[in-house]
Amino acid sequence: MRLVLSTLLAFCLLSCDQLNTLVENAGSTLPPTESEISNGIREALIVGAKNAINETSKKNGFLNNSLIKIPFPAEAQKVEKAARDLGLDAQVDQFIETMNHGAEQASAKATDIFISSIKQMTLQDVYDIWRGDNDAATQYLIRTTSDRLRSEFRPIIKQSLDKVQVTKYWSPLVDNYNKIPFVTKVNPDLDEYVLDETLEGLFVIIAQEEASIRENPQARVSAILQKVFGYNGGNF
Repeated sequence: MRLVLSTLLAFCLLSCDQLNTLVENAGSTLPPTESEISNGIREALIVGAKNAINETSKKNGFLNNSLIKIPFPAEAQKVEKAARDLGLDAQVDQFIETMNHGAEQASAKATDIFISSIKQMTLQDVYDIWRGDNDAATQYLIRTTSDRLRSEFRPIIKQSLDKVQVTKYWSPLVDNYNKIPFVTKVNPDLDEYVLDETLEGLFVIIAQEEASIRENPQARVSAILQKVFGYNGGNF
């Protein structure tokens, strides 16, 4: 009897905040419903994609991020040297900046494509992402949006590259370089190179955003994200 009274007294002495914490912790052990999982995964993709687009499309979003900055094509370093030997240092530097600014401008056009893909997700897609690897959502977006992103990004990148003087030197330099025997041939299609780098950079940032939501409770900015990704410590 004394034990029961002591327990009741201790319970009564708990503050409201402590009681709320107990209730919340008890509720967090309940698995999310199918509807909550579906809504939570979709919201996670939207949040991650929008954050990534905001990051990559801002001024110098590519240029000042060493992780995704687009360099002069690695296989074309001798072409870069040849351009600089012609006294085109400023133009080459401007060219590198322009490649990255083109990527930034293109990234801003990705929102509607991502939203459309997310809306078309099946329940199987949702569960595959929820139970999948840390980049499962990113891989879903790569599979379902890459073709449309390429189509949308290509004219923006081309227009950007056409503005810089070094572009007109690109094809002749690459053509002459590719005529050298036994060298590794350089792809003369500069637009495609920048397009590939833009898509890769955008998805790198999306993958970072996804991993953050999965691993960092502070990145779960809504109740549904907290429940879906916080359930069982994230061990689905």
